[in-house]
Amino acid sequence: MPLIYVRGFAGGTSGIDKQVDDPFYGFNDGSTHIRVGGDGNPQYYQFEGPLVRLFAVDGYRPLVSGDPKTYLESCGANTVPRATVWIHRFYDGAADSFGKQAVDFDLEQAARDLYELVQLVREKTGADKVNLIAHSMGGLVCRSMLQKWSYESSGDFRPSAPGKDLVDKLFTYGTPHGGITFAVGSGLLDEFMEDLGPAGSDVFSPEKMYGYLVPGVTYGTEAPDGWVANEIPESAFDTDRIFCMVGTDAGDYGLSQKVVGPQSDGLVAIRNAWVEGAHRAYVHRSHSGRYGLVNSEEGYQNLRRFLFGRKRVSIELAGLEAAPPDRDGNPSFWQAELQLAIRGLPVVMHQQSAPHRCPIDLEPDPAGNPIPLTTAFLLDPVTFADGSTNTPASPRARYGLRLRVSLLTEKHGLLFWRDRLAQTADWEDTLIVDVGHEDDDPTGELRLWAAWNSDLPTAIATQDPICDDPLDPDPDHGAASLRLPRSAGQLLGADTSLILRPELWN
Repeated sequence: MPLIYVRGFAGGTSGIDKQVDDPFYGFNDGSTHIRVGGDGNPQYYQFEGPLVRLFAVDGYRPLVSGDPKTYLESCGANTVPRATVWIHRFYDGAADSFGKQAVDFDLEQAARDLYELVQLVREKTGADKVNLIAHSMGGLVCRSMLQKWSYESSGDFRPSAPGKDLVDKLFTYGTPHGGITFAVGSGLLDEFMEDLGPAGSDVFSPEKMYGYLVPGVTYGTEAPDGWVANEIPESAFDTDRIFCMVGTDAGDYGLSQKVVGPQSDGLVAIRNAWVEGAHRAYVHRSHSGRYGLVNSEEGYQNLRRFLFGRKRVSIELAGLEAAPPDRDGNPSFWQAELQLAIRGLPVVMHQQSAPHRCPIDLEPDPAGNPIPLTTAFLLDPVTFADGSTNTPASPRARYGLRLRVSLLTEKHGLLFWRDRLAQTADWEDTLIVDVGHEDDDPTGELRLWAAWNSDLPTAIATQDPICDDPLDPDPDHGAASLRLPRSAGQLLGADTSLILRPELWN
């Protein structure tokens, strides 16, 4: 499907002018750092940038010949290749570098223009739908189009179809779906707002988001009690088709991290960077810049698998028992840390940890429902030259899920450390999962082979498949079920298990 990129906030006029000078609005930027050094220091790693990688690896190409909309309007229906990338250049009208009177940036106008661009791309390529990829505020532009402006008419703007019928998937990097909130007082806040710029910066206020996300509401209308900014009505768009990249590295960003707080990507708080019910990946990257989400290997690899992957496995925790109080009767709770890695990649795809301020609080469901952990999206195995034929390195895709669980105690509302060892989990292990088809027949049933790393007699890389027999479906959950190792069962409950639900995707 065609891809449309929607950039984030550019600040004032000088920032806007800088972005419109770039034919790709900054999405072609790459980087040369990756945080995998054994000493904890960044190491050299060349990442060309997400657009260059899409062009070089995934067969997409840009078609740039003047203004994208003017170019598309000049083309006949079904004459433009589908595997194309388009940039929504909504900031061009607010720039003064084109020698014309600049107009103030308007998020809702950007949403209306996006709707027109989507319709043009569909008509000229013949594609039923497009995919939207957005950074920061760009995700709010996409949501305004999907939730509000594809259901309304204004002047000559006449939507003919709701956005959910035009867009297949939405992928966001560091979008403040819940708004931008501040952790400190007015002095630093004033300094930060000068750095951010006045042009449209109030669109990040959760109170103002109601006006451009809800049909029939005028911008500036106060949100009613109970309205939640990061929830998308099911009627507007299927949240199963949304993926949110969440950054957890505030330290690599600028001044804003001093006012937003450390539990953020430096600009957007972790708790505000996702849509309720959408897929998420947490990575230790900042909001933008050379250590940013967009120009990172982690961002590209998650994007690629969400857009083009053929399989996915949802992972849940079932059977968890309530955490016992400590010996003095103080309440306790389970806290988990999670890391997802995929074979063949030099980066971690998803990481929730206490040092990055985004662990998982495990709360047993009173109704006994499993606790969702994450979803792994997987590509078909890559083929490598082997003599005169191309054969896959393995007929199965593989991922590793590292899980650490700690029992934490509270006293007077604070963590109680008398019996605790810092950064030491009460239980941890890594689950290795191979995902493939029965008898390695692409038309066969999708199956899982899984083993705990603590049970393997040799190195992970030397075992393929990871075990001999696939997991059998669990009749209670309609998916494969795997008990945690005995040591974990003694701690978390004898019936504690992981529920692995394999599905064909795309």
